[in-house]
Amino acid sequence: MAEIQIADTVDITDVVCPVTFVKAKVALEELEIGEVLAVRMNDGEPVQNVPRSMKEEGHKVLRLDANEDGTYTLLVQKNEE
Repeated sequence: MAEIQIADTVDITDVVCPVTFVKAKVALEELEIGEVLAVRMNDGEPVQNVPRSMKEEGHKVLRLDANEDGTYTLLVQKNEE
């Protein structure tokens, strides 16, 4: 499988829902269609809500990985708006 090229990273571990999705969405809007954003987030509501909200917005969730520090990294590819 080809390596995923990450265009940008946003850390939303310091904010709470619903600001988590808003901050991730703003970062994704800065990218070109087809580029990938890495979103670092805490467990709980962000892990449940941000990937679902990204899909609802029409973007492609590539994967969600657990990190060693208890956070998660979501990789999402920007699709047409």
